[in-house]
Amino acid sequence: MSGWSTPLALVRAATLLGFAGAVFGLSLPALAQQDSTVLFRNIRIFDGKSASLSAPSSVLVRNKIIEKISAGDMTAAAQVIDGGGRVLMPGLIDAHWHAMLVRPTPMAALAGDVGYNNLLAAAEATATLMRGFTTVRDMGGPSFGLKQAIDEDLVAGPRIYPSGAMITITSGHGDFRQLSDLPRTIGGMLSRMEQIGGSMVADSPDEVRVRAREQLMRGASQVKLTAGGGVASPFSPLDVSTFTEPELRAAVEAADNWGTYVATHAYTPVAIQRSVAAGVRCIEHGHLMDEASARLMAEKGIWLSTQPFLDLAGAAALGPAEQDKMRQVVAGTDRVYGLAKKYGIKTAFGTDVLFSKALADKQGSMLAALTRWYTPAEALAMATSTNAELLNLSGLRNPYPGKLGVVVEGALADLLLVDGNPLDNIKLVEDPAKNFLVIMKDGKVYKNTLAH
Repeated sequence: MSGWSTPLALVRAATLLGFAGAVFGLSLPALAQQDSTVLFRNIRIFDGKSASLSAPSSVLVRNKIIEKISAGDMTAAAQVIDGGGRVLMPGLIDAHWHAMLVRPTPMAALAGDVGYNNLLAAAEATATLMRGFTTVRDMGGPSFGLKQAIDEDLVAGPRIYPSGAMITITSGHGDFRQLSDLPRTIGGMLSRMEQIGGSMVADSPDEVRVRAREQLMRGASQVKLTAGGGVASPFSPLDVSTFTEPELRAAVEAADNWGTYVATHAYTPVAIQRSVAAGVRCIEHGHLMDEASARLMAEKGIWLSTQPFLDLAGAAALGPAEQDKMRQVVAGTDRVYGLAKKYGIKTAFGTDVLFSKALADKQGSMLAALTRWYTPAEALAMATSTNAELLNLSGLRNPYPGKLGVVVEGALADLLLVDGNPLDNIKLVEDPAKNFLVIMKDGKVYKNTLAH
């Protein structure tokens, strides 16, 4: 069994973390343990959709579900959290995340020790949760084992909607081979990135179909292809369009057979329009789109999952050529959001952090940056209820069926208690250590500073 995709490696990692804490006295976040009912009282609610807060309310959580919301008090539960008039809101959702690729350097991700990289990913998963992001949509990487470890309470982390290996072509975004690795032998040895499950190269409709089905077999909730060039890949200019329409359609058919969808990495009009013609349901990025592409996406009801890239921080670990490509992307950020608003494109929020713990620590700051184009209420709704709508495209492949991104009766209990009103001051999300007093995921309290 290979590398990052091995759940056993994460089990060993979790065991090692526990041993280290016991022996060396390290301060490590403990997994949540609590009774089955929690009552939040004396709170005001941002429900994930409304532009205003509720009246003072109480919220009863029982067995992972928001059971009741009342304007008055309720019978005391096993655990009572008095909010003191603070704001209760849904857990945040990042619609474009790479759980296994946040902390390693590019070289370490490819050639580093897989056990160490698993430990990095587990630590980052806990940090992600502690920033208030209770769900992530993983858009490329071997996150299946990490997801299993989180779901089994071996590691504290967010819910993961995994894509598995992103599928690319020879020379496409995600092909990290060197020129010395060429020529590729069809049916021959897999590259290192393919072996660890980061990406898979496919150069025909039949190969695409196989690779898509492999990710679905592993448990992918959606399938990710790279339809155009990208920033981080060494032999992938931004202007290049990669898959042909029949190749893209092969993945769409495979995903459709499983009741789910395909998302494509696409910056340019050609990559976007070809993806839409093939039946792709969601475009990732889109920073170089034009009016015709935006109009087409709106007419067809295609989702845009994009990111507020405003500087070169996302390319800090990359070389000069890659940083130049990032400048082109940053230059298109205002345009992509402007077109999304102009044409009413269904827009999701993500961060696409790669190879930088420091940038991951600013995950909330990237959310707050949306107020360059949206009101605080619109930005927070995008990162909660709107992102949850995108997650629901996975249909029966949804690993966490139920309502996410909202505070309503019957929803899954992913909740944040905020010290302040983020509708008035969205910058509160930039400092989660200070301002998120309670973090609950799946009805379990992972942080509660009020208890002290």
